[in-house]
Amino acid sequence: MSCQMYREALSARLDGEPLGMPVAELDGHLGACASCSVWAVDAERVTRRARLAAAPPVPDLTATVLGALPGELPGARAAARARLTGTGLRLLLLVVGVAQAALAWPVLVHGAGAMSAPVHLAHETGAWNVALAASFLAVAAAPRLAAGALPFLLSFTALLVSVTVADLGAGHVHADRAGAHLVLLVGVAAVAAVAWRGRRRRDLPAVAAQPVTA
Repeated sequence: MSCQMYREALSARLDGEPLGMPVAELDGHLGACASCSVWAVDAERVTRRARLAAAPPVPDLTATVLGALPGELPGARAAARARLTGTGLRLLLLVVGVAQAALAWPVLVHGAGAMSAPVHLAHETGAWNVALAASFLAVAAAPRLAAGALPFLLSFTALLVSVTVADLGAGHVHADRAGAHLVLLVGVAAVAAVAWRGRRRRDLPAVAAQPVTA
């Protein structure tokens, strides 16, 4: 068999391909043929250099790829709108909490603004309203508290609205005094909106990761 056949087998072995002959026969020829042995060393060196050669430079396509993307990814506008709504509700609760505290403070400290109520009763009313203000501020700072605060706020507001309407009809309360409760109504509505948003996020089904197939 000519040396060319053995050298083709050597080349195939370097490339990880079938030799086309028994391995022992190829190794026996290399041990006996100095020319093919030298050729094998040179071929191995050339193959190694070719495989370890630096990759050719490629152009940076980052700007092109980014430019080909849509101006706004799907869902980005909805997510931005949701964040804006959440921030707006928290700011509204902050304003309502401060306003509620401002209305309650004179009653709590001086007993002023409680019409003809006894001083201690006025102080109790002021403390109650300050607690309401604290609830609004707490939800503004930590929206996750909204669901827990809502039963208390809704029950209190429902009772207050019903007795206020009755007292207005009977002339037991002035319209300006009843109008101050609008701050409370706005705050409770904002807390309800925050609680509803939190519940919707929890109820969203988790998207299972799908295996990537070639």
